[in-house]
Parts: sequence; C-alpha cells; structure tokens
Amino acid sequence: MDGNTFVPARSSRTRLLKALDETLRKVGAQSVLISDLVATRVGLNSTDLECLDLLYLAGVTTAGTLARHTGLTSGATTAVIDRLERAGFVRRRRDTSDRRCVLVEVVPASAERIQPLYALLAAGLAQLNRQYDDRELGIVVDYMSRALDVGAGHVAWLQTQPLARRRAGRRGARPRPRGVAAERG
Repeated sequence: MDGNTFVPARSSRTRLLKALDETLRKVGAQSVLISDLVATRVGLNSTDLECLDLLYLAGVTTAGTLARHTGLTSGATTAVIDRLERAGFVRRRRDTSDRRCVLVEVVPASAERIQPLYALLAAGLAQLNRQYDDRELGIVVDYMSRALDVGAGHVAWLQTQPLARRRAGRRGARPRPRGVAAERG
C-alpha cells in the first residue's frame, strides 16, 4: 500500500440516516429556540409554554397526566400550573363526576395571545405541506409519531438516571455530542 488506506464509500442508507439524525436534532434545537422566544413575548418561560401547548393538545386533563407526559415531578408540574393560572392561561376546576379530582383546562382566550406569534410559521408550513401528497404526509406523520414514542421511552429512562452535581467554574465546557450520529462515532 502507498499509505492511502482504502475507505469504503458510505452507503446511501448510512448517509440518509445521518442526515435524518442531524435534521431531527436541528428541528429540536430550533423548536426550543422558537419556544423560548415566544415564551418571553407572552411573559412565560419556555417550559411553561410547552406545558401549555401539551394541555391545549390534550384538552381538559389532570396535573398527573401532564406530569407523565412531560417527565416533570408532581411538584414541578403543580408549579407550572400555578404560574399558568396566575398568568391567565389555564384554570383549575373540580371534576363533576369525581369531586376529589382537579382538572386543568386552557382558557380559550389565552390562545389569542400566542397564536399571532406562530402565524408566519404556520403559513410557511402550510405552503410546504402543499408540496407533498397525502401518502407522503402519512409517512412523515407515522415516522414522527413513532419517534415521539421513542422519545417518551427515553424520557422514562432519563428519569431513572442520577442527577449530576453542578460544578462551579464549568463555563465554556463543551457539550457532549448526542444522537445516533454521535453513537456511530
């Protein structure tokens, strides 16, 4: 050999999976950044805004159900609901069929404070969606739904992991790579 080691070309599937992993990571990061920007404009933190969105999607539900969906502790979930209630986004009410149960519901008018901040994004995505037929969109929905299930499993696993102690003087520490691509090295 002349020093040039033969490196087999990566398969198209490997390249596609790497691109998918990177794209999902970018979508996740962008979602967090958008959420943070919207939250600050309506006087919330991003965790509270995301919990509000989950409540909106779930409809009337209990704090326990919200805690299970978010992975937050019951105490943290109560604090989120307290903040959302003080800000006028949700209200608590007793379940008429079980007075021991407290339900949480989104105040319908509160969406009017948030939706305008997503209008441009929604319009852009609607335009993008028109470029795909129903079969293609069905595949995307199926994939994303299954990816959410995988993520929920990961949240459950993360909840079993010990908390790291925060160390002083760790400013500028580089985050570890994450995702499928990082695992492949």
